[in-house]
Amino acid sequence: MAAVAVSSASGLLSLLDEDDESLKLYALQSLNRIVHEFWFQIASQQAIASVEAFYEDETFSHRDLAALVASKVFYHLGELDQALTYALGAGSLFDINEPSEYVQTILSRCVDLYLEQRNQAATGTAVDIDSRLAAIVERMFERCFRDGQHEQAVGIALEARRLDKLEQTIKSSPDMVRILTYSLQVCQTLVINREFRQQVLRLLIKLYESVPNPDWVNICQCLMFLDDSQEVAKILHTLIEGTEVGEHLDTLSPQPPPVQEPAAATDTTEQAAGAENMDTDSGDAAQASATAADEPQQTAQPQGPHAQRYQRLRGILTGSTPIQLYLEFLYTHNHADVQILRNMKGAVEARNSVCHSAVIFANATMHSGTTVDAFLRENLDWLSRATNWAKFNATAGLGVIHRGHLSQGRALMAPYLPRNGASGSPYSEGGALYALGLIHANHGQDIRDFLLESLRGTQNEVTQHGACLGLGLAGLGSGDDEVFEDLKNVLYLDSAVAGEAAGLALGLLHVGTATEKATEMLAYAHDTQHEKIIRGIAMGLSLIMYGREEEAETLIEQMSRDQDPILRYGGMFVIGMAYRGTANNAAIQKLLHFAVSDVSDDVRRAAVLCLGFVLLGVPEQCPRIVSLLSQSYNPHVRYGAAMAVGICCSGTGMQDAVDLLHPLLTDTVDYVKQGALIATALVLMQQPESKVSEFRKLVDGKIGDKHEEVMSRMGAIMAAGILDAGGRNVTVGLRSHSGYFRRTSVVALAIFSQYWYWYPLSYFLTLTLQPTALLGLNSDLQMPKFQVTSDCIPSMFAYPPPVTTETKDTGAKVPKAVLSTTAKAKDKAKKKDAEKALKEGRSTADQDKDTNVKPEGMQLDETDKAQAKPAEAAGAKHGDQDGGKEGSTEGTKEGQKEAAAPKEPEPSSHSLDNPARVVPAQEKLVKFPKGSRYTPIRPARTAGILLLKDSTPGEAAELVSQGNPSAGAQAAQANPPPAAAPQAGQQAEEEEPPPPEPFEFAPGGM
Repeated sequence: MAAVAVSSASGLLSLLDEDDESLKLYALQSLNRIVHEFWFQIASQQAIASVEAFYEDETFSHRDLAALVASKVFYHLGELDQALTYALGAGSLFDINEPSEYVQTILSRCVDLYLEQRNQAATGTAVDIDSRLAAIVERMFERCFRDGQHEQAVGIALEARRLDKLEQTIKSSPDMVRILTYSLQVCQTLVINREFRQQVLRLLIKLYESVPNPDWVNICQCLMFLDDSQEVAKILHTLIEGTEVGEHLDTLSPQPPPVQEPAAATDTTEQAAGAENMDTDSGDAAQASATAADEPQQTAQPQGPHAQRYQRLRGILTGSTPIQLYLEFLYTHNHADVQILRNMKGAVEARNSVCHSAVIFANATMHSGTTVDAFLRENLDWLSRATNWAKFNATAGLGVIHRGHLSQGRALMAPYLPRNGASGSPYSEGGALYALGLIHANHGQDIRDFLLESLRGTQNEVTQHGACLGLGLAGLGSGDDEVFEDLKNVLYLDSAVAGEAAGLALGLLHVGTATEKATEMLAYAHDTQHEKIIRGIAMGLSLIMYGREEEAETLIEQMSRDQDPILRYGGMFVIGMAYRGTANNAAIQKLLHFAVSDVSDDVRRAAVLCLGFVLLGVPEQCPRIVSLLSQSYNPHVRYGAAMAVGICCSGTGMQDAVDLLHPLLTDTVDYVKQGALIATALVLMQQPESKVSEFRKLVDGKIGDKHEEVMSRMGAIMAAGILDAGGRNVTVGLRSHSGYFRRTSVVALAIFSQYWYWYPLSYFLTLTLQPTALLGLNSDLQMPKFQVTSDCIPSMFAYPPPVTTETKDTGAKVPKAVLSTTAKAKDKAKKKDAEKALKEGRSTADQDKDTNVKPEGMQLDETDKAQAKPAEAAGAKHGDQDGGKEGSTEGTKEGQKEAAAPKEPEPSSHSLDNPARVVPAQEKLVKFPKGSRYTPIRPARTAGILLLKDSTPGEAAELVSQGNPSAGAQAAQANPPPAAAPQAGQQAEEEEPPPPEPFEFAPGGM
């Protein structure tokens, strides 16, 4: 029998007024079926009131059905909160498995409300969570388990802070390892609260260890995020020994300094991605990128059957092995174009010290870590013009060039370092101590004592400045109490120059520890009157709160509400450092508030700039958030927007970032253009030349334009150095391949931004640079010969073509104008000469050919007619000597034929030899060919230092012949460039002219 179509709900609504309960039940059941079509009739005041009355009547046996009907009506009315309330009252009649839009909407609202109440309860707020709400969420978990939607269950469990449900979800999954890996990724991106994130990581470690074949790499990653170096040492020991922690653990992980805090572990080996895998007896891979205590100067050599393995592991954990590998790579693959530096040097006026120092910075950055200082040796006279602080910068630049050369760092800088009983230039000595810190950044146990002696043995504030910076870099994150006391003594001397460096060094020493000594530093910042000291302390406090998130809120509140704008400025950096990479909404709102409301331009600029640090984890959102700020009327805000994009999107080549920066490159304010140039260079590092070529032309034009503002030219020179940094083999690496934020890189980038006030701090940028290399190592940590395939044409990621000649002004010279009076005078003079010649009987035919001059108007000087034809002159210059005009024509025809000849198409893929330059955009295109003898232990990795499996270990391995960066260093040691030596101001001796040719002397009159 066919169903009767219902055209109205009025009849069913009338049944609601009947006394018979069965009729009311029938009416509610029927209304439940047609409510989505006739909800507007049920929503009438009398009808919906009757339905609500049924639900509120506790004697009515079908209250849940009435609640379900009311929920659907309020859903259509847009009252989602009331709809959810009645849906909860419907109990089991609310079917969460129903695929209707109504059910999905109510479920979403239910989950949102539940998560909100759970998070309020986690923060200590007294919240009474509805048991019915929790029951629906429990049913959703059961549905996820039943349908195999474990990823969705993980997301809800993490957002609701339900560790019990997270554990149940992972254990109930058929593929436990996959869900564990997914949970680890989500934990790092979605969990905002630091304390809860650490609880999740502890749970994941426990679950990883319960798997039959634990993934030690991910376990060590979790421990690395927890800064638990001792647990990592135990795991590494267990993997090597196959036993519990024994006598060799002390050898592997030496005792740290007495007051070293757990969070002060270094990120040394995170710079070496290849340290993530170690072969063991069981074939397991262990990630050695965990933090570990710095190795003391003298440690006992490991003994026992696994002594060699312990020795290799120590080399990885202390950083000596990866640093040496990268040093050799940068030396052998150096493609820095010295001609670019020569062109810069020629375009910069000798008296312009700003641009002179910028060229020195560009040279240091372009050769960072390569140990190549040829440009300095070629231009000793030019370099010796640096005086005072420019001399300090020039000497510190040597530390950038030789960065990572730990074995010979002190010997390289010996000619400039303070000597017992000898008084040299304090600027060169201070710069040398700073350079020593740059060379040994984060690995300064070997030079710690020397730097301390140098600091204690001088009263000169310039030397103290360099020694403080060097100590801060060498002891980065060590928390050394002895060094802290010495730095504090310098701070209390109340010297502006030395005190600023001491404040920064204190922050570097305790980076990320949230030490209580921060209160003492803040108190002194209120006592001193020197702005430089206050700024140094403010930045030091921001470093101390690095990554502490909610723990830094008290200090953020104190500094951001201070009357001193410099401390408010530091408060912005505390927010940026504490919440780096978290994209925390509260932090972003605070920074945006200060960016538009603070009365100080410095504070507003810092607030916008620090948005880049907070958004490091989601760089694609940064251009959108600061887009309106980049159009602000305030140039300081525009500068901050440019630098925020440059910091957040560095090395990504993101088109949105480039588009936002493009109009700022032609801003009317010089320092805005400077910031835009530097930021664009940061974004375009290691990008295909097709994307960078236009920007290179713009930079070259600004450097050569003598009418450009000095600040803009300085930014262009720095941008040119950044684009080709590290011999065109490095990029800004703020995150490792595993997603871990490199502490040293982030902190260094924050200090680099202080070049606005103090130019020597610009060298901190080089500490953020990471080689873009593929370095494959076998089980002996040696580099075998093998090839990988890159699925792209060779020219896509090739090195830029070199600049072969100096850039010259190719514009034609404007010919000189000759006035008519001058022409008449010349004509009259020639006529007189002609008459005189006639009297003397000489022919005037030759002279008449040159006297065809018009008497009126302006005409060209004879000497300028040749200059007015540069094309002809150039053709004559480059043509054949005997061919004349015909030879030039033939050469032109041959060139046209070559241009017309079709180029051979490039292959769609090409091979790369180990070691190879692999830029970030190229990583996804690189793969190991099938049948290759060597394959990576972790197949997902195609860049960095890779540990390889050898399919034929019995065969002899052909190894790569390594370069010798020490050779260049030894040459530098034997003949140091006088960049900042005490005698740097003296001019080099000119070479004597050659003796004259032999001749016979005949005296006159003889």
